[in-house]
Amino acid sequence: MSIYEKIGGEAAVDAAVDIFYRKVLADDRINEFFDTVDMESQHTKQKAFLTMAFGGPNSYTGKDMREAHKNMKLTEDHFNAVAENLVATLQDLNVGQEEIDAIIAVCLTVKDDVLNV
Repeated sequence: MSIYEKIGGEAAVDAAVDIFYRKVLADDRINEFFDTVDMESQHTKQKAFLTMAFGGPNSYTGKDMREAHKNMKLTEDHFNAVAENLVATLQDLNVGQEEIDAIIAVCLTVKDDVLNV
């Protein structure tokens, strides 16, 4: 069973992305990166990306992670802040620790691309 199925499929991803961006936009460590972002479009892209990353139906057509983040000058602290917000979101949704660990492992596979290292 995929992570996508284990956490509850489309409804769970939708809820997670909505809660996640509320947390991100309230986080002074990283919210400045979203000042000029169309958040409706961002939600749609993130839902499609996470669905694909978690083993669900692949409808992600956005930029690859390196291209999407290339001009952002992100640091490890920024990446960690995003990861912390994601973990807190998943905990809010009562996702099990085993699934959270698997999700963070997926996130770590794109870390170098996000940070452009």
